[in-house]
Amino acid sequence: MRIELAKLLLKNPDVLLLDEPTNHLDIESIGWLEDFLTNCAKAVVVISHDRKFVDNITTRTIEVTMGRIYDYKVNYSQYLVLRRERREQQQKQYEEQQKMIQETRDFIERFKGTYSKTLQVQSRVRMLEKLQLIEVDEEDTSALRLKFPPSPRSGSYPVSMDGVGKCYGPHVVFRNASLTIERGDKVAFVGRNGEGKSTLVKCIMGEIPHEGTLTLGHNVQIGYFAQNQASLLDENLTVFQTIDEVAKGEIRNKIRDLLGAFMFGSPEASMKKVKVLSGGERTRLALMRLLLEPVNLLILDEPTNHLDLKTKDILKQALMDYDGTLIVVSHDRDFLDGLVTKVYEFGHQRVREHLCGVYEFLETRRLENLQELERRG
Repeated sequence: MRIELAKLLLKNPDVLLLDEPTNHLDIESIGWLEDFLTNCAKAVVVISHDRKFVDNITTRTIEVTMGRIYDYKVNYSQYLVLRRERREQQQKQYEEQQKMIQETRDFIERFKGTYSKTLQVQSRVRMLEKLQLIEVDEEDTSALRLKFPPSPRSGSYPVSMDGVGKCYGPHVVFRNASLTIERGDKVAFVGRNGEGKSTLVKCIMGEIPHEGTLTLGHNVQIGYFAQNQASLLDENLTVFQTIDEVAKGEIRNKIRDLLGAFMFGSPEASMKKVKVLSGGERTRLALMRLLLEPVNLLILDEPTNHLDLKTKDILKQALMDYDGTLIVVSHDRDFLDGLVTKVYEFGHQRVREHLCGVYEFLETRRLENLQELERRG
């Protein structure tokens, strides 16, 4: 992805069309791309679900919804405010029109057999036939709450490692990783691509051998979302069946709401077979399925790559309310902000612990990079 982007930028085009450019970029690359687009690019059109990225680089937001296009001359955060105001106005107009329609129908029904009111009845019937109905752009599901089942209690230290390392022949991915994740911790694995984040996750899962000692605590039950999770779904089941077979307890009453939150709300969408779904749809389905299983250690590897902003918000709130332990590999700063309180940085064949949120970590790294440049100078 970085190479493709570099080739594109070197052409110095008059307009850049970027469709989800941050999906496979690491945090440092996203920061560099933001600076480039802000300071060097001419015109940029971007489709992105990375809220921080679009807020930092855009000055105009074009919304496509229900067959209509709305153009706002503001960035994303300001657009949200204006959009809410527009929707409230729409809702008010819709309710007033519905009231008027009902009153008109009542009048027609009441006087349709009365000779003296015939002209008035016919006039109102014609008026209803010609009336242009006001539509509210979309159902607001922002109040929907996705709640995890209570997690079974694990030991105090779900993951402990001492001197853990991984090499592929002469290639060292990382060495001497020693860290302890306590019950209830919410931590992020960050760093450049290829520095070992997903590799360490696979070590924790027991999928690959490693150096050193890695211990899982008592009664640890892992829920794992890998980047290839979507390909493991049963292709012959429908969307509804895929969720129905894992939903237990009171959440079963809210399956339709859940499907709606993850954009499978219509009857046609919920009855689609998995084999006809797009990559993004499969990812959302795999994630939703995982979130219904009672586990006490959730490991999510790039869970937001194919999620829209609203679904990401629902997922983030659910993870903040989750009472188990969370490890998330992600480059999405807005998603990590307020969710994690500990950051493990992968780079230069080692793993460093930072006891802070993602923005404090990024500020620390920025200062370290400036100091490094000064030293080299």
